[in-house]
Amino acid sequence: MAELTDEQLERYGRQILLPRIGVEGQQRLLASRVLLLGAGGLGAPAALYLAGAGVGELVVADADSVEPSNLHRQVLHSESRVGWNKAESAVAGLYQLNSQTVVKARAERLEGQELSAAVAQADLVVDASDNFPTRFGLNAAGLRHRVPLVTGAVIRMEGQVMAFPFDADPLPPCYRCTYRDPPDTAETERCAVTGVLGPAAGVIGTLLATEAIKRLAGIEEGLAGRLLVFDALNMDFRTIALSRDPECPACSAFRTESTGS
Repeated sequence: MAELTDEQLERYGRQILLPRIGVEGQQRLLASRVLLLGAGGLGAPAALYLAGAGVGELVVADADSVEPSNLHRQVLHSESRVGWNKAESAVAGLYQLNSQTVVKARAERLEGQELSAAVAQADLVVDASDNFPTRFGLNAAGLRHRVPLVTGAVIRMEGQVMAFPFDADPLPPCYRCTYRDPPDTAETERCAVTGVLGPAAGVIGTLLATEAIKRLAGIEEGLAGRLLVFDALNMDFRTIALSRDPECPACSAFRTESTGS
């Protein structure tokens, strides 16, 4: 790995001081490529911390435009960029934070083969999307290409985070082990209907970045096999153990292949 420059040692010094990261962990971060799906309430804070930590390349995909109603929670954007595509706004905002991180915008909703190809080119994927088809697609692509996935969701004053180290052996429970089918429409109403607390989105987005940075730096401890639930109203965190579904439509075939059975 490339030696750190004096500028990098100064910039990331407080992070390098952490025994579990150190110089080697920082070098891994600088050499990493992350795919971020969504630059909204979760993706905005996640992107800021990923770029701040020194991720080498960050590909941000989002087809939506910045609206005034976004700004109370999507802290990466600004009044001056209302009307911009969110991925392109993310590039502008992140460059001001860390010009050393290469940020690429994909002003589109990635689906099908394009989504799979984008995942295959990443070292890790952060799912900050707001729909189940994208989440299911990312889960399938992560399994296929053995790329770690960190995913989160937020609504009202509640949120959740899961991490799937698909590069590990044995494979952890996957997203569809927990969500076999999309929940009923009533359970998936968007924040435009139900509302959302800005800082709650910030907490979940920050946790997404935390899990991603640890994994990229070589720290294996994390949320694998657990669901973290955050309740902002009561300021409560709890974790729930996840179980493998032997009949999971997404990962059962991959487990059979890996075990040779």
